[in-house]
Order: sequence, then structure tokens, then C-alpha cells
Amino acid sequence: MPRRRPRGPFDPEPQRVWPSLKPALSVMAASTLTLLPLVASFPLLPPFGLLMLLGWRLAREDALPVWAPLLLGLFDDLFSGQPFGSAMLFWTLAYISIDLFDARLVARDFWQDWLLAAGGIAGSLIFGRLVATPLAAHVETLLLLQIAVSVMLYPVAALIVAWIDRERSPA
Repeated sequence: MPRRRPRGPFDPEPQRVWPSLKPALSVMAASTLTLLPLVASFPLLPPFGLLMLLGWRLAREDALPVWAPLLLGLFDDLFSGQPFGSAMLFWTLAYISIDLFDARLVARDFWQDWLLAAGGIAGSLIFGRLVATPLAAHVETLLLLQIAVSVMLYPVAALIVAWIDRERSPA
């Protein structure tokens, strides 16, 4: 068994696995919240996984690679009951569109993050409705309520992301 050379003062620190897994695991945990046995007269549950994904993207753009929404959307599709591949497509489109807007913005504050997240959430839910339900179904009112609830819960998701990411060293 070869012996390891001791780390010198100018050698980079070894890569830790847990900090790099926290964003993906938190999105996956949020996606499984749909399994909780909640009884509701109206289906207004927000897409918790999408909220966490956008929270991580807007808080730390280097937390997840660009291809992560594809796999995390696949995980969410397994639990949400939506048509297979819809979260994969719409989460990836929302993530890439936020990347495009972020490249054009010089500086962002929380209100702009909230607006970007609102656009990603609304787009994902509207396109998901077009894929999942027939056009003759009258679910627009419930869809608007679900979008409103989801957008209003984004600050909670951003707070949870900041709490999970509190050990990050200051840049």
C-alpha cells in the first residue's frame, strides 16, 4: 500500500464530498415532500423541488452543474405523478433561462432573484399544465393560485438554502 505524501503548505485542500452533495440532496428531499399524506380540497402544493433548485441556482450559481436539473427533474418525475420527462424538460429550461438572464445582469438583489424565480416557477407550472391536462379542462384558476402560492414560498426556500449553506467559507 503506497504511503501518502503529507500535504504541503501550498497544496490545495482535499475536496470534501459532503458540501458538494448538499444542494442535490436538498432538492431531492424537497421533491419527496409530495409523498406526505396531506388531505387538501384544492391541489395547491407548490413544486418544492423546483423551489429548492431555483433557490440554489440563485444563491450560488456554482452549487450545481448545468446538467443537474435534468437528473433532479428525473427524480422529481418519479415522485410527483407528472408525465415522465416533464420536470426534466421544464426544470432544465427554467435553469438555463435564469443562466441567460444572469449573464446579462451586472448585479442582482433579492427582488430580482425573486422575479427570476417567479418566471421560472410560472413557466414550469404553465407548461406542465399544458402537458399534463387536456386543454378543455378548466384548471386555470387553480393553476394561478398554485403559481401565487409557489412564488410566495420562494423566500422560504431561499432561507432554507442559506441555512443549509451556512458552513460555506466566505469568498
